[in-house]
Amino acid sequence: MSTTETIVTEQVKPAASSRTWLRHLRRVEPGLVLSGLMLLLVVLWAVVPWLFTDYNPIAGMPRQRLQAPSEAHWFGTDMLGRDLYARVVYGAVHSLSGAFFAVLVGLVVGTLVGVIAGSVGKRLDDVLMRIVDTLLAIPTLLLSLSILMIMGFGTINAAIAVGATSVASFARLVRSEVIRVRRTDYVEAAFGSGGSFAAVLWRHVLPNSLTSALALAALQFGIAILAISTLSFLGYGAPPPTPEWGLLIAEGRNYLATSWWLTTIPGVVVVLVVLSTNRISRSLGRNRR
Repeated sequence: MSTTETIVTEQVKPAASSRTWLRHLRRVEPGLVLSGLMLLLVVLWAVVPWLFTDYNPIAGMPRQRLQAPSEAHWFGTDMLGRDLYARVVYGAVHSLSGAFFAVLVGLVVGTLVGVIAGSVGKRLDDVLMRIVDTLLAIPTLLLSLSILMIMGFGTINAAIAVGATSVASFARLVRSEVIRVRRTDYVEAAFGSGGSFAAVLWRHVLPNSLTSALALAALQFGIAILAISTLSFLGYGAPPPTPEWGLLIAEGRNYLATSWWLTTIPGVVVVLVVLSTNRISRSLGRNRR
């Protein structure tokens, strides 16, 4: 290769590389990036809340009660003079941990039911699916309240109740995926080569059936946050003075006419987190297809 050709090649490579990066940047969706940043911020609130505020979320200052959002108090103060921004930040751990536990309950139990229904005989499949149909026919809020009445109130019980309402959705999805994967050629080949039922189920069927369930789990995470906040708003979740997001909205509803920030700002935070999880879940589902 001559000297001229070498110079031309060196000039073309950076240009081609830059065009490749530009194509990748164009594919990046701003909504997805904003959703990821929003969830990252909320997770940081839950993990290291003291890095974002110096105020105590429990202790109040009566002289500063019901102050509007300002430079000193970004989200204002509540009826006891507590900094609302601090309560929202410290409340993230309660809302996120409850939602995570609820999704975990639904994912584990629903996957177990779906795998059994899709891989065992038809009679057991019929029985399990009729139970699933019954659960799907009951309104989720009514089912959650019924479970809470039996187990008692509290954040953990609310998370279990919310998780129980999602078991049927996970079970039906995993069952359909298990039936689809069992009919594939590589699973038939695994059985034909002498693989046991349990080994083939564990090594081939289950891993290839969980992709859709994980996408649904991302969607259910946002739904679980909304459901737990609803139960806390109704008084069935975390007790005061816990700074849980639904409880913050409930505490401020009596002051809505004069202190709008007490309910509006925590409500907006809940909505943004739910929309962010839904956006990421939709992206996961689209990438799977």
